[in-house]
Amino acid sequence: MKSWVEVSERRLTENYRLLTEAAGDTAMLAVVKANAYGHGAAVCAPVLVRAGAQWLGVTDVAEGAAVKTALEAAGIARRQQPGILVMSGLLREDAEEVVRLGLVPVVWLREQMEWLAEAAVRVRMGPVAVHVEIDTGMARQGVKPGPELNSLVAWVRGAAGIRVDGVMTHFASSEVAGSAQTVRQRKLFEEAISAFGDAAVWPVWVHAGNSSTVDNQGDEGNLAWLRGLAAMVGAWPMVRAGIALYGYCLPIEGEGLSEVRGELQPVMTWKTRVIGLREVEAGETVGYNGIFVAEQAMRLALLPVGYADGVRRELSASNARDGGWAMVRGQRAPIVGRVSMNLTIVDVSGIEGVGLGDEVVVLGDGVTAEDHARLAGTIAYEIVCGVRVGYRCGV
Repeated sequence: MKSWVEVSERRLTENYRLLTEAAGDTAMLAVVKANAYGHGAAVCAPVLVRAGAQWLGVTDVAEGAAVKTALEAAGIARRQQPGILVMSGLLREDAEEVVRLGLVPVVWLREQMEWLAEAAVRVRMGPVAVHVEIDTGMARQGVKPGPELNSLVAWVRGAAGIRVDGVMTHFASSEVAGSAQTVRQRKLFEEAISAFGDAAVWPVWVHAGNSSTVDNQGDEGNLAWLRGLAAMVGAWPMVRAGIALYGYCLPIEGEGLSEVRGELQPVMTWKTRVIGLREVEAGETVGYNGIFVAEQAMRLALLPVGYADGVRRELSASNARDGGWAMVRGQRAPIVGRVSMNLTIVDVSGIEGVGLGDEVVVLGDGVTAEDHARLAGTIAYEIVCGVRVGYRCGV
């Protein structure tokens, strides 16, 4: 294998512990959607369940089925498996699979719940558990508080095939301390929870927020507020942690106090091997369009990874602009020239003893997803989610 990701079970478990401690009396759903943010859901999901996760979050039905298969392959029987929340909606053709597998879908439309109720009859299952999402300001998924929600709640109350297991929303600015948007969203979510209580529809779970909601403790209130809101309808409070499980978290903006960001450890180490070595003389060009010209004799190493694998093209380097780097024998090896589709060239002139087949760290200790994100003008989420290689679970 020329390129692979090693996932640290120890670091993933420790990150989970840090986050659950920070969440306190609020339960935590561990998000493994988008292939566990590029870390390999089949690898990470069993680790998180063994660490104590009672809920996992996936993108869609296909991911939910794959995670269930991975849990069983890891020796976690179905009766021991956590709830699996399908977080990004469903279509009519998904409904029967959701019911058959016992997944818990996020819904916000009456049509979605009608499809599920019909599928339950076909599969001869009892009421289908759902989590109703409230749109409090994201304008993505969710039903708006007010007449639209009231109508939906009235329908749910009389629906025999649906059981409201949870009510949820998503904060748009949870990494911003004292965010006015979060304050508005909280008020709208309170209205929504009251609508369920007034209709005597009692969810088991009330949940909101993400990794930054756990990390942003400077507001002194979001988690406490969530616990109080859940208590209004006799429910359990829950927060959803995603990227922080894997060692990254957005910095808190404003007068916020970060709870765990500085203690998190990146879980992913992306490695490759040197597949070529060559000497170039001063004046020779390197890579596409000759944007890098050697100013002196150099020794270059060829790596079998590029933008098709997740190494962003923005990490390219010219004589006028430094780019990214890889770690070779524990030292920085700067990228030279343009990152190609499946190949990248690094400068190993000052690194002794580099040979064919040597392991190289593309992402990991010494070169993080935040380093790549800074150079690419994006966030660490996009970097790790863009990695497309094989996976191994390590220490």
